[in-house]
This record gives sequence, structure tokens and C-alpha cells, in this order.
Amino acid sequence: MPLRKTQLAPVIDPERPEPRPAGLSGSSRSATRRFWLGGGFLCVLLLGLVSLLIGVSDFSPAALLSGGDAAASLHLLLVSRLPRTLALVLAGSGMAIAGLLMQMLARNRFVEPSTAGTVESATLGILVVSLLAPGLPVIAKMLVAALFALAGTGLFLAILRRLPHRSSLVVPLVGLMLGGVISAVVSFFAYHFDMMQSLGAWTTGDFSGVLRGRYELLWIAFALTGLAYVAADRFTVAGLGEDFATSLGLNYRKVLALGLVIVAMVTAVVVVSVGSIPFLGLIVPNVVSLIMGDNVRRSLPFVALLGAGFVLACDILGRLVRYPYEIPIGTVMGIIGSGLFLYLLLRKQARAA
Repeated sequence: MPLRKTQLAPVIDPERPEPRPAGLSGSSRSATRRFWLGGGFLCVLLLGLVSLLIGVSDFSPAALLSGGDAAASLHLLLVSRLPRTLALVLAGSGMAIAGLLMQMLARNRFVEPSTAGTVESATLGILVVSLLAPGLPVIAKMLVAALFALAGTGLFLAILRRLPHRSSLVVPLVGLMLGGVISAVVSFFAYHFDMMQSLGAWTTGDFSGVLRGRYELLWIAFALTGLAYVAADRFTVAGLGEDFATSLGLNYRKVLALGLVIVAMVTAVVVVSVGSIPFLGLIVPNVVSLIMGDNVRRSLPFVALLGAGFVLACDILGRLVRYPYEIPIGTVMGIIGSGLFLYLLLRKQARAA
């Protein structure tokens, strides 16, 4: 029987081969990927070292070897600089991979947690638990936020199923409208209960308050990205659509549920720990897809590295523009991300024309 056609073009195009340099054998292509992967790792490592050296307090590697200031420098490194750098890497890679999974599940390149109502739903969950049970530990608040994020993402996908026409431009607009409605509800109750200041901390990504003991939840996001890599082949097949995936023997609903749980948990962990980082999950997977193709297993390490490097670079830029003051990374990412988002939209529209 012929497969039932849908109006939405799949994220993965079976007719579009993975970009390959002409004249290279399979082993040469693998060596090329390893080379770029190693180069990306070195770039992230370099940005991480730069991040360790930037701050209001004086710090240098030489101070660790000196006699008088060694203890104070080591304390600054372990309590503030290193936790912040690790939080940047974990949050950046986690949100980038969450965006990749969202695009595979929604089968649209312009969907990510901040354009599908996921971030806004997680913020609503944090507000609810802060009002009803403010004494709960952070891990419990994160779980409640994850449940709300899961419900919001499921609602977004349910709305997509009912749309008569799901073009590549309509889908993100639906997500933005859904997120706007949820955000308005959150703002109303936050204003009514005098929690606007707390709301600003959840909706604007900021790593300035990251210290040892305040970022460890982000290791949950790291574990979830590892789970995403284990199931990468299943997500690749699921990106072809429910009919095609089912015909290949894949349990589409279970893969969809796994992807939604990973996206919701990663989003909740990041929002609870450092706030929202907009457009990261949209930009990074699109850039990697242009170079690496649509195979999730091959592209996921590059998405993680580029996401971590992009967040590190934006954070360094925010710390240097008005030094010694600091611009929150949510503001920097919002400016850069919105511009790149418009570019991707216009590029897609020009290609369709």
C-alpha cells in the first residue's frame, strides 16, 4: 500500500544525501568528521579557558602557584569560575540537543523549546509550585516544571495534528502564539502575587549567580543528552513521519514519548537553574544540518559542541561589552538569535519561491 502523504515536508528528506566531500572514501569521511569534532572540542576548551579568566575579581593561573594568594585564587576558581563555565557548557549543549529533538518530533526546522511553548510552560510550573509549595526543594520544583513543560509540549503537538495546513512557517507561529498565551497567564498571576522579580529571573537567562552548589542539577541534562544519543537512530527514523516509521517496525508513540520527556526535563532543568536561553535550540541544529545532514547520531555530537561553544561565546561577549558590568546571556542570545531566526525564515521562504 502506498504511504499516506502529509502536508508537512519531513525534517529528514530521504532524497537529500548527507553532504560529502567529492572523491573521499568512507574511511576518509570518518577521518574528516573526527578532525572537525576534535577541532570543535578544542574551540570549546579554549572558550572555557577564556571564561575562567574573565571576571571582576583578579584571577590568573600564575596566582595558583604563588604563595600568598594561591588559596584565595583556588577558592575563587572552584566556587565561582569553574561552576559557571561548566554550567554554560551543560546548559548550551542540553538546550541545543533539546531543540534538535523538538525539530525531529514536530518535523519542522523552526521549532525549539522557546518557540513551542515549552519554556513558558516550565515557567508556569515553577510559578505554581512557588505559590502553592514554596518550601519544596529545588529538585521537586524542577520535576513540577518538567511536568508542566511536558504538558505544554504535548498540547503544541496536539494542536499541530489538528491544523488543516501545516507549512514550515505556520508551525513556529502557532508555537509562538501558544507561548504568548501561556506567558500572559504567568505574567498575570506573577503580578497579582507580587512575584515579577522572580519571574524575571526565570525568563531571562543569567549565569552571574551560578556558584558551587547551585548548578549541579544541570548534570541531569548531561545524562539526558547521553540518553538521546543512545536512541539517536530511533529519532532519525521518527523524523520521517509516523506512517514511515511504523512501516519500518518502530514504535512511534514510545519514541515520541521518550523525546518529549527528554525535551521537557532538559528545559525544566535549565530554566530552574539559569533561566531561559532563547533561540539556541533553533539556530544550532539548523547550522549543523546544513553541513552534516539529517542523521541524528552523526550530527548530535556537533550540535552539543556548537551549542556549548555558542553559549560560551555569548556569555563572554556579555561580560566584556560593559565590563565590569554584565549583560545577561538571555539578552545577548535574544538579540543574536532573533536575527538569525529571521534569516533562516527568509532563506527558507526564498528557496520555496
